[in-house]
Amino acid sequence: MRQASLFLVGGTRSGKSALALRWAEGQGQNRLFVATLRVCDDEMAARVARHRAERGAGWDICEEPLALENALSRRLHASSRPDVLVIDCVSSWIANLLETGLSSADIRARVHSLGAFLRDAPCAVALVSLETGLGIVPVSALGRLYRDVLGESNQILARSLATVLFVSCGLPLVLKGSLPPELDRD
Repeated sequence: MRQASLFLVGGTRSGKSALALRWAEGQGQNRLFVATLRVCDDEMAARVARHRAERGAGWDICEEPLALENALSRRLHASSRPDVLVIDCVSSWIANLLETGLSSADIRARVHSLGAFLRDAPCAVALVSLETGLGIVPVSALGRLYRDVLGESNQILARSLATVLFVSCGLPLVLKGSLPPELDRD
């Protein structure tokens, strides 16, 4: 049986992660939060600590900035497999991959592989990503490359997951599928 899958895209501080967590808490008790962010300074460490506190108890955590599919495979094929996983976020993962010097084609290949993996995941999946195509054209070549690769990655992943929501002001707008009952309230 294909498990529930949810892809949430939107701007910074739009409420994507909060909606993903709310949805995930309705999917089961054994929850895994997969963080892709690299902590590089004290301010970022404080943010991570605040987010951990907001999630509260009941969440196992996996931190993986690069080898996302490998980490997921290990966790989803372990004896204590989660009922649901939340991956937060694709945009940090893409930035991390670009930072290693991978080409756009290599990153797209990893994204295609991740999409296929998540489509067949043995548990419910929520995936979070920034939507970067709504702003100005970045001034730097790296900024433009990031925007382009992330936009292409979001398209690939949106095709792989059953439900896609655009989030703005904490409100979900259905782009694909239907609004999950856990999110159908104020």
